[in-house]
Amino acid sequence: MYKKPRKSKDKTLDVLIKSVLYFGFKNIKIKGNSVYKQKLKLSFPNSIFDPNKTDMLFFESIKNLNPKQLFSNTNLHNESLIIFNHINKDEESRTNWLNFVQSEKVTVSINMYHCGVIFIRREQQKEHFFIRI
Repeated sequence: MYKKPRKSKDKTLDVLIKSVLYFGFKNIKIKGNSVYKQKLKLSFPNSIFDPNKTDMLFFESIKNLNPKQLFSNTNLHNESLIIFNHINKDEESRTNWLNFVQSEKVTVSINMYHCGVIFIRREQQKEHFFIRI
C-alpha cells in the first residue's frame, strides 16, 4: 500500500486500485459507490463486476452490516478480500468494524483509518494491523 506512485488522491480508491493490481482480482463487487465502480471498470476492463464468485468486495459504508449475514449471503471464498470505507466515521461504524474483526471467518484485518480491509484465509492465523496510509 505504501508503494509509490499513488494511483488516486482518494486514499480508499487508491487502496482499491492497488489491491486489484497486487492480488490480480478479476471478480469484483462494489456496493454503494458508483464512482469507484466506474473508475475500476476503466482501469480494469477485463474484470467482472457483480459476479457469482467474489474475489474482492467493497462497501461504501460499514453501517447496518452484520458479519454473519454478510458471510452467509455472499459468494466469498478462501482468498477473498473485503474493503469497508469510513470505518471510523462514527461510533456505530467503529463498533461494526470491531464486530467484523472479531468474526471467526476473518483471519487478517487492516485498519487504515480511512478504510478497513479484511481477508478470509482459513490457513492463516488471526492477525490485526493498524497502518497509516
